[in-house]
Amino acid sequence: MVEKVIKSDADWREQLTDEQFRVTRQHGTERPGSHEDLPRDPGTFTCICCGAPLFEQDTKFESHCGWPAFYAPADKDMVGMSRDNSLGMQRIEVHCNRCDAHLGHVFPDGPQPTGLRYCINGVALAFQPKD
Repeated sequence: MVEKVIKSDADWREQLTDEQFRVTRQHGTERPGSHEDLPRDPGTFTCICCGAPLFEQDTKFESHCGWPAFYAPADKDMVGMSRDNSLGMQRIEVHCNRCDAHLGHVFPDGPQPTGLRYCINGVALAFQPKD
């Protein structure tokens, strides 16, 4: 069981930038191509809201979709999924199971071994370099 982080919108607004709040707390999407400068060193991408470990650098790949893409979560218990029928499309939303931050969406067109493409808003991620 994942221990939940629960804060008011006011508390999240104090902690996050306007763009981070819009994406993670209001289910927004950042502009494609706005995070080409993500770290390439070994390490873990964590939730910008609560610090939960979400994706490892070695599962990141270039999908040419405009957002950071990963083929598997670092810890399946930390990344949750739910149906998203907004914008006239049927998609699977990806969220942080610890704080319910919206991260992006997952699609069935990624590389092996999973065949999945977790298309994640870069503004929803922080990075912890490997020691």
